[in-house]
Amino acid sequence: MTNMHEMLLRFSKDTRGATALEYGMIAALLSMVVAAATTTIGTSLVAMFQRIVDLFA
Repeated sequence: MTNMHEMLLRFSKDTRGATALEYGMIAALLSMVVAAATTTIGTSLVAMFQRIVDLFA
């Protein structure tokens, strides 16, 4: 029983997994921001090129 208790105490104090999880969450948030920015810029570029095409038509 003591061995199991010591193992649970070590597991509860181990923070390596928490750090990896935090980095994963940061990467996910960053990818969502990049996707949103790319979508917004893409929409603006399509509108700009459409205006240019309309000028030549």
